[in-house]
Amino acid sequence: MLFGKEHVKRYVETDGAEGHDWQGTTTLILTTTGRKSGEQRSTPLIYQRFGDDLLVVASKGGSDVPPLWYLNLQANPEVRVQVKGDRFTARARTATAEEKPAMWRTMAATWPQYDEYQQKTDRDIPVVVLERTG
Repeated sequence: MLFGKEHVKRYVETDGAEGHDWQGTTTLILTTTGRKSGEQRSTPLIYQRFGDDLLVVASKGGSDVPPLWYLNLQANPEVRVQVKGDRFTARARTATAEEKPAMWRTMAATWPQYDEYQQKTDRDIPVVVLERTG
């Protein structure tokens, strides 16, 4: 099962030929700037298109604490995204309360475990909108 650092490495090296299609869904590579280190951090994440934007979910498997990549983009919402061979900059933001239900349904349709993750925690798991800027 490909995920983590090896997933990122092979995805980047093959323009997503290895790693984009993953366990019946699709992944992208999200690169954030470490809020403490200032270093670039790349993470493979399940995504879906939603209009002109891309969606990812800050679930961390239903943990009571958010994933580090989400904390990083809260501190610096300017991110880099790779979908297959398409690399671009984007602005990340948390979906509003009004937007979230439809976006959550889109993400849960591609990865039903998101509903299970939400049931495991009192934390409101955010949907993150990636708006292409470059």
